[in-house]
Amino acid sequence: MKIDHAESAVVASTGADAAAQDTAQNGRRTFLKHAAGGITALAAAGWPQLQTNAAETDGPQYIYTGSFTTKERGARGVGIGVYRVEQSGGAWTPVQALETVANPQFICMDRTQRFLYSVHGDGTEVSAYAIDRASGRIAFLNKQATNGVNSTHLTPDPGNRYLVIGNGPGVAVFPMREDGSLAPFSDMVPSTGELGPQLTQQREGAHPHFVVFDPGGRFLVACDRGTDRLLVYKLNPANGKLTAHEPPFVRNRAGAGPRHLAFHPTQPWAYVCNELDSTVTAYQWNGELGEFKPFQIVPAAPMNYTGNNSPAEIMAAPSGKFIYVSNRGHDSIAIYAVDPGSGNLGPIGWESTRGKTPRFFTLAADGAMLYAANLASHNIVAYRVDQATGRLTATGQVIETGSPSCIVFRSASA
Repeated sequence: MKIDHAESAVVASTGADAAAQDTAQNGRRTFLKHAAGGITALAAAGWPQLQTNAAETDGPQYIYTGSFTTKERGARGVGIGVYRVEQSGGAWTPVQALETVANPQFICMDRTQRFLYSVHGDGTEVSAYAIDRASGRIAFLNKQATNGVNSTHLTPDPGNRYLVIGNGPGVAVFPMREDGSLAPFSDMVPSTGELGPQLTQQREGAHPHFVVFDPGGRFLVACDRGTDRLLVYKLNPANGKLTAHEPPFVRNRAGAGPRHLAFHPTQPWAYVCNELDSTVTAYQWNGELGEFKPFQIVPAAPMNYTGNNSPAEIMAAPSGKFIYVSNRGHDSIAIYAVDPGSGNLGPIGWESTRGKTPRFFTLAADGAMLYAANLASHNIVAYRVDQATGRLTATGQVIETGSPSCIVFRSASA
């Protein structure tokens, strides 16, 4: 079923449109300057090029899926799944399923795509795996205690020296050894600040739910669902220690529950899906000062939808023209057009995920395909993306797999 609501949504904005456009133009110049400067500096230092979580378009790819596995979660997953795909949008051929630690709910690769890492739902460990280049298969290397609980996200640093994870109650940093295994954490910084007002999701404590480095590679950003803050840190590459930036955070709306963040690929904007109040917040990002300023809030579900809804994942199209958000409850992918002058979002429509609880989705590197992982209906559904309009069309391809919660791609040539 396709749910299409092209009517305008009620939008809350924190400034006048003209002022926002002037700020956006100035911010764009600053953003491009510092993003380019950051990439140049990383290359000059001999650090590996930044990799994406999306598939290459030429030659075979290997696809890795995370899942929930425990009966307490009512899960059917079998661990980390490995698939081979001969061409973009092609059939997924199972290669391997491996569980060494329960509930590998979120996974990522290092920036050379030689190693894979996983954090584990309801658990207290992070695990490392080697990837066989020829077959795509993975082999367990080791695991380390996180000094936290229910780790939900992870990312390598720009220099590919450290793995950063978000969990309760803070952000932890793990040195990555030459063989891909993880050393004990070099730092663990608990979040501070007043907890949000939501009684069930926030009163249990601070919980950085997502961690990402800004496009220039200078700052680490963590979305703290428990305190309604976007936290900003700087990572010392010499010792793996985190220091709070100044300003150290920006506040979100009370009770919003910021979950995941997507930087625009070319403009100084960032977009956050808020899990608890079912909204998306747009921010101006200053890559020189390491500072966020909100300028718009839009609903994640259609205005006429009256049920419960909880956004989970957010991603920008490679073109920068569209923002996508997955909705659990409405069970859809929300599609927004990005105004090229101001960064404001306008709703294009909502496409059903043809399943229940789309905890995760991802786009191909060229933006031509989108894959929605329906956690509760145990499948992954493929869509073609109209890159002119942003709309999604289901291809009919459905990958049956237990409790999928994450998808990452690796090219065979990596």
